Amino acid sequence: MDNYNSPAVDNGGFLWGLLGCCVPIVGLILFIMWKDQKPKTAKAAGVGALVCVGANVVFGLLFFILMLAGVASM
Repeated sequence: MDNYNSPAVDNGGFLWGLLGCCVPIVGLILFIMWKDQKPKTAKAAGVGALVCVGANVVFGLLFFILMLAGVASM
């Protein structure tokens, strides 16, 4: 059997995005590794990682602003 010449299954999928969101570094690594062989699946993992990083930045800034408001009201 020659597995190297068989076409790779590339269906994207919610679970790859969820994995990228839960563990962003894994999503980034999967995106880099699969961007040529499995572009749909790589995009799902990469988008999941970007969503998680973006949400962390937004919540971090919100927390920082709320902390500044709390200190200013003292």
